[in-house]
Amino acid sequence: MSRLGVVCGGSRGIGRAVAQLLAQKGHRVVVVSRNQEAALGTAESLPGVAHVGLSCDVSREHDVQSVFETITSTCGPVDYLVNAAGIIRDALLLRSKSEDIGSVLHTNLLGSMLTCKAALRSMLSKGGAIVNIGSLVGMKGNAGQCAYSASKAGLEGFSRSLAKEVASRSIRVNLVAPGLIQTDMTAGLREEDERRRIPLGRFGQPEEVAQAVLFLLETPYVTGQVLLVDGGLHLAL
Repeated sequence: MSRLGVVCGGSRGIGRAVAQLLAQKGHRVVVVSRNQEAALGTAESLPGVAHVGLSCDVSREHDVQSVFETITSTCGPVDYLVNAAGIIRDALLLRSKSEDIGSVLHTNLLGSMLTCKAALRSMLSKGGAIVNIGSLVGMKGNAGQCAYSASKAGLEGFSRSLAKEVASRSIRVNLVAPGLIQTDMTAGLREEDERRRIPLGRFGQPEEVAQAVLFLLETPYVTGQVLLVDGGLHLAL
């Protein structure tokens, strides 16, 4: 049965891979991105039924409310929500600008909270599934990534709490925590050095994370879980 899936941060990286996989499975996809052109381009590239691309700054509550009102009025109630929108501003805490810390927390954590709140309104009557994209860094920490780590650790706690709140309404909430995945965020890393720490010996691909996301979206008896997709990197930390 075809579902309506909303993928925030769906125009690049892991979000784009999730959007592609959902479309391949026959679902209708709404690609949400801060970049309108990128959202439309991604939606048009997806196979299958007519997909939609919409622009939204997930850190702004008015933007989020507006875009979800548009989604429900034109496409119907949301079945799946995937929160893959995220930014990174790496620096040692002593050198971090307060505005950069705020931007990371507002986009990565508050943004996901706002989109979940908006999507829940259309899920309450018939259920649904939410997958938030966290990070191994949110569980293990990493020097130079205090703000990013805090945002992803907060997202894990939020996901577990929300799972408890909405389980009685047949709404499931889970989190996927990727390790080192080949995306824009890891482009500056020396893969040759980093992959020595990974038991599987390589960076992951966005499509591999998307498979984990799809599993959590479609598995009806799993909620409040954190699924690591890291090639075993957590074993070495």
